[in-house]
Amino acid sequence: MLKAAVIGAGLMGGGIAQTCAQAGFEVVNVDTYEPALSKARADIENLFNKKVAKGTMTEGQKQEILERIRYSTEMKDLREADIIIEAVPERMEIKKEIFRAADEAAKEGAVIVSNTSGLSISEMAAATKRPDKVMGIHFFYPAPVMKLAELIRGIATSEETYQTVREFAAAIGKEVVDCPELPGFIVNRILVPMMNEAAFLVMEGCRPEDVDTAMKLGANHPMGPLELCDFVGIDVMLATMTGLYNGFRDSKYRPCPILENMVKAGHLGRKSGQGFYSYNK
Repeated sequence: MLKAAVIGAGLMGGGIAQTCAQAGFEVVNVDTYEPALSKARADIENLFNKKVAKGTMTEGQKQEILERIRYSTEMKDLREADIIIEAVPERMEIKKEIFRAADEAAKEGAVIVSNTSGLSISEMAAATKRPDKVMGIHFFYPAPVMKLAELIRGIATSEETYQTVREFAAAIGKEVVDCPELPGFIVNRILVPMMNEAAFLVMEGCRPEDVDTAMKLGANHPMGPLELCDFVGIDVMLATMTGLYNGFRDSKYRPCPILENMVKAGHLGRKSGQGFYSYNK
């Protein structure tokens, strides 16, 4: 079985590492910020403790999974990995720096993939000496629960790399779709503009609860677009919409000004306690 590594111990990185371990893979979660690793470890342990308390997981199963995850602040610990998944903030300059470092640390033949939600795979690959071994695999939050993974090839991605990543995705329980290397791929290119349009409705005088109720009852959506915006984070939503606008240079992707104002005010959704709705922290 392949050995995996995940770079980044935030909500996505920690969740991807958990997903790999639950599927039976040995995985190292690497982050240069030690507190992020400590939090990722604590979050997984707390989640599993709740599962044990509910009887949906045994203590033995919990320990088996936890023992398959290592945590490290050293990029050199990528050396044993066959597949390396980058899950750092959605900024190209950061990702390119990580890809350069991973390329230096990884063994020959290792595949490096990005969990980007819409940035260019080819541009990241160009930062390495192995562009044929680079592609994208976009997970959705929360990674251990959401079944979809979007697969994105760069210009130089080899067929062997694609098949390796596709098989890996299947092995960790994901259904995959092939996406064009264009901003937003498939899901975000459709979903994020809808959320942005919902924000415009609020700016034009609609109540958030009316917008969400309309989409839940009128389109049979399980969650309203503004509830979803709060869930993923207003800052993440704005960054993704800005990426679509910069990528296509089409006015239909113009970010709603209300999103920019909310981010400036620190109203980021559930994680800050205030977004389109208020939440008890």
